[in-house]
Amino acid sequence: MAGNSSRRGAIRKSGTKKGQVVGSGGQRRRGLEARGATPKAEDRTYHPAHRRAKAANRKAEGAQQRRRQAQKQADGPEYVVGRNPVLECLRAGVPATALYVAIGSDADERLTEAVHLAAGKGISILEVPRTDLDRMVSNGMHQGVGLQVPPYQYTDPADLLDMAMGSSEPALLVALDNITDTRNLGAVIRSVAAFGGHGVLIPERRSASITAVAWRTSAGAAARLPVARATNLNRTLLDWAKAGVQLVGLDAGGDVSLDDYDGTGPTVIVVGSEGKGLSRLVRENCDSILSIPIASEVESLNASVAAGVVLSEFARQRRVKG
Repeated sequence: MAGNSSRRGAIRKSGTKKGQVVGSGGQRRRGLEARGATPKAEDRTYHPAHRRAKAANRKAEGAQQRRRQAQKQADGPEYVVGRNPVLECLRAGVPATALYVAIGSDADERLTEAVHLAAGKGISILEVPRTDLDRMVSNGMHQGVGLQVPPYQYTDPADLLDMAMGSSEPALLVALDNITDTRNLGAVIRSVAAFGGHGVLIPERRSASITAVAWRTSAGAAARLPVARATNLNRTLLDWAKAGVQLVGLDAGGDVSLDDYDGTGPTVIVVGSEGKGLSRLVRENCDSILSIPIASEVESLNASVAAGVVLSEFARQRRVKG
């Protein structure tokens, strides 16, 4: 029939004017078949997004490696350096594993006493090149002597509470919220030990920890007083409150004055930082917010001093009541 040669799949007969037409054999049809989803830009090696993603991955891996290194250093030994600090730690009975003395150091009275104390306590005494001590501390202010202190062994919060509640005296504990200065931590530990407290609670994150500086500031009290670390400070305080202790937060704008508060019962003093104060949830869950009367509204007390004032007053109340 006329025009049948134009129908789909038709092949012209031989001998026609234009000659025989050969089909594609399905090649065009296969060429139109789907090849799958288009890869993401970052998965295409030639695309700029791939180079950016690769650089971001390298940066993330580097940050993770630095965090692992920092954690490794945090879990490793601490070093107290300087002749006075080392001597103070040895006198206070801070647990130590080695005393490093730089070769050629001038032997004054402090160094001589430090060596004698270390020898009496069975602490290894090692003479090392001064460059070894330089590597231990970044500022080089070691004065030719360094004391190696092992990582601090924290107490479990539940065990700390059980120990305090089982004591012959009503529980007296201090919890630190947003305290990042290790000197403040060491000073609080020293005050808690001095006024008959049972221990200190700190959060695991965004908090100062027991380092060489805290050891030194506590004057050895960290070796005698348990310090616990809480994964979640607010949850731990709520658990403690259910066990029968009063949560007393410290704040300059508190609703109760220290002069009017009875601190003779089982009590946890919650101390915030001088700048940020108590975090919102911790403050809301405190049974009372205590203020310390001071001579001028302009003045303020840092965390360790405020804790020491309240501990002193509670200790006085307990002596009078006893």
